[in-house]
Formats: sequence, structure tokens, C-alpha cells
Amino acid sequence: MFLTRFTGRTLLAAAKSETPAASAAAAAAATATSGHNPLNDFFEFDRGQDDDKLIVYGRSWKASELRLKAWDDLHKLWYVMLKEKNMLMTQRQMLHAQNFRFPNPERLPKVRKSMCRIKHVLTERAIEELDPRRSAEMKRMINTL
Repeated sequence: MFLTRFTGRTLLAAAKSETPAASAAAAAAATATSGHNPLNDFFEFDRGQDDDKLIVYGRSWKASELRLKAWDDLHKLWYVMLKEKNMLMTQRQMLHAQNFRFPNPERLPKVRKSMCRIKHVLTERAIEELDPRRSAEMKRMINTL
């Protein structure tokens, strides 16, 4: 079920085939027909290098805002932040290798700070849990993040 949500039908169709070569060919064909390359998620394509106009990005999440969210929403937000962090770090490394300046370097600390705050709020909830088994399981889940 996890794979169906995040990878779509492409990998599931490939997983149902009998041979590894057939599954690789099916996955490549499905990716080519859909036009979406999963590696494109690591790059920001909406802005070119010659755009020098100032773009203002949002602020980091406050802990008080995160405390109002449900457990599942915080987990979803964690993975959105993780994807954003990976995209920013990939972009920074790629631009550094080409001797370009990384635009808006203040975005990465905002994402990191938000991720730390999400983890803090989840830990607070795990500590406040009355059932020790559930609390231990919650802490285990938080530590895997």
C-alpha cells in the first residue's frame, strides 16, 4: 500500500511481470509514456539562472502551530520537508560544482528548523502518552525519522 501511494502504478505493473528484464523494460516504458521522471523532484525547474528578481519564501513552522496538527499530518509534513531538504541540498551541490551561487541559502535552515520542531512536538506527545507500550512505540517511530 505504501508503494502504491508514493510510486504509483509504474512500479506495481513492473513488479507483476515475471522476469527482471521485463520488469525493467516495463518500468522504463511506463516512465517514458507518463513523461514524469522521479529524479525531477530533486531540482527546481521554475526558475532560471538569469532570474535575478527577489523571491521571498515562507518562514519555518512554529512549534505552537505544529502542536495543533494531528499525528498523521505531522508525519506527512515531515516527509514533505525531507523532500524539500533533499531538493535544496541537491540543487546547492549541483550549483556549487558548476561554480554558481546558490540562490536563497536561507531556505535550508528554515527547513531544518521546521524538521527539528516537528520531531520535538512528536517527542512531546510520546512522553505525554499514558500507556508505556504505546509511548515506547511512538518513540521508536520518532527515532526512525
